[in-house]
Amino acid sequence: MSSETPGRGFDAASFLRHCSRKPGVYRMLDADGRVLYIGKARDLRARLGSYFQKNVEAIKTRALVARVAGVQTTVTHDETEALLLEQALIKQHRPPYNILLRDDKSYPYIRISVEQTFPRIGFHRGQRRGQSRYFGPYPSAASVREGLSTVEKVFQLRNCRDSYFNNRTRPCLQYQIRRCTAPCVGLVSEEEYRHQVALAIDFLDGRDDQVSAALEARMQQAAEALDFEKAAEIRDQIAAIRLVQQKQYVDTQRGDVDVLAVVARHGMAVVELLVVRQGRVLGHHSYYPRVRSEDTEEDILEAFLGQYYLGDNGDQALPAEVILDRRVDGVEALGEALRAARQRRVRFAHVVRGERQGWLRLARDNAEQTLIGALANRDNISQRYSALASLLRVPTPPGRIECFDISHTSGEQAVASCVVFGPEGAIKGDYRRFNVNPVQGGDDYAALAEAVTRRYQRVTKEGKPLPDLLLIDGGKGQVRSVHDALAAIGLATLPMLGISKGPSRKAGLELLHRPDGTVITPAADDPGLHLLQQVRDEAHRFAITGHRARRGKTRSGSALEGIPGIGPRRRQQLLHHFGGLQQLRNASVESLAQAPGISHAMAETVYAWLHD
Repeated sequence: MSSETPGRGFDAASFLRHCSRKPGVYRMLDADGRVLYIGKARDLRARLGSYFQKNVEAIKTRALVARVAGVQTTVTHDETEALLLEQALIKQHRPPYNILLRDDKSYPYIRISVEQTFPRIGFHRGQRRGQSRYFGPYPSAASVREGLSTVEKVFQLRNCRDSYFNNRTRPCLQYQIRRCTAPCVGLVSEEEYRHQVALAIDFLDGRDDQVSAALEARMQQAAEALDFEKAAEIRDQIAAIRLVQQKQYVDTQRGDVDVLAVVARHGMAVVELLVVRQGRVLGHHSYYPRVRSEDTEEDILEAFLGQYYLGDNGDQALPAEVILDRRVDGVEALGEALRAARQRRVRFAHVVRGERQGWLRLARDNAEQTLIGALANRDNISQRYSALASLLRVPTPPGRIECFDISHTSGEQAVASCVVFGPEGAIKGDYRRFNVNPVQGGDDYAALAEAVTRRYQRVTKEGKPLPDLLLIDGGKGQVRSVHDALAAIGLATLPMLGISKGPSRKAGLELLHRPDGTVITPAADDPGLHLLQQVRDEAHRFAITGHRARRGKTRSGSALEGIPGIGPRRRQQLLHHFGGLQQLRNASVESLAQAPGISHAMAETVYAWLHD
């Protein structure tokens, strides 16, 4: 791997000798004066000096420094002021080497125009105006529309524009489908409509129980007055509110919280935002920051926090607490910056319990699923296939890739996996597993050779298609063993490649091994490499799940045996409480903690055991 040196014409040593040791912001420029990177520092000289050392491991840093032709600095009073200036400059210049937040839209709200005689409920995005009440912010337009639909069904408030409302002579379709009480033509009194507006406001503020209690009292009054039709309408309102409460993950009647989780793999990253207001989960939104393969998840989350909360819409979206899925350096400075810029105090936490831990787990699950979906996107896969052809220097991309991996525990119960990818993504119907039993336990070379031989003897016998590229999770030893096995069955010319993690075992520094002994060293941000990483990781996942299943079949007794702290009596109580093993597997940590004799810590242990 070639070493890179600072750009020509820039004397880093001379610059650092005269650089300030105060807090501030630095801008790295290329030969044309364009901004490459913007950063902040508590000590400018120490921070900038770390870039220009001889032995810098990070590929991103080496690539950046190779292009630097000048550095500009701005001294600030403290780190808080530096953070505010850094975010303003990043937004202005959008440098290519910074992690950038792409989505910069304002956040949507539900608006009720309480200043009007018959208030209107509707979707709102942008600056707040007048005396209207605003509820949110919601993480996406879809979550706002879902909330609007619920309120319209339950409280039957009008959603039409004023020009339409003022010119009606008869009720519209909304009245016919029981989503509006038709105040436009006088079918509801101002007092009754205002009462429904007040209930809707309480509902949107998270006071579901108070709304239900008030409606139950009114239902009782209507029943006593023998107005059974009115009582039935109120009963339906209460049922609709109960249904909304059941759909909520948790409803604690407290807490304005943002929950953030980040997942990064194969050159892509997703930051998942879960929005909780008044203890109610309003929804979630996925962000796709522009990143490089060598950016860590901690770096991505730190960059996201500054740009999101100090951006143009940060004052609207600011909660009392932000829960993070990992420790992030610099949140103290961000908290001070928010207090200075927004006059709001925000608490940041990454270790939480109870319902907050449930929110965090929900955000992590959504982030993982969103990234899986993004990686499986057909356009994204197609671009990576084209890049793979360039990486391997072949005229056309491989149409079918098959990858093998081995999983075992100390050489026992070994399972080989074979996963298949095509231009449309994973072809899961063609996945296969092989229980392999090499003569010497733990001999991955022999295990791979056995699996490949069994696979392609059967494929050729049945006349099924061979892969355009055979990928092996391993280095030159594994590749040589598999090549010898293929030669023995007459498939020595099958295109093959091994992928290993290189000497440092870091993602993005993989080496690609050909059967002839040549090694390809791809760039960390090469989309072709990202495709190979994705296929290899899927083979690894499929092998591990197969190995666990094989190992599980050899166990005797209950599937709950072996859980620390759970004896025969508690196992029986758990199964009795949930009605069976499948129901137990589907239970959340919170549900497990409600079982007899199960503490919250023990519930977490059981959940982890069942889902490992």
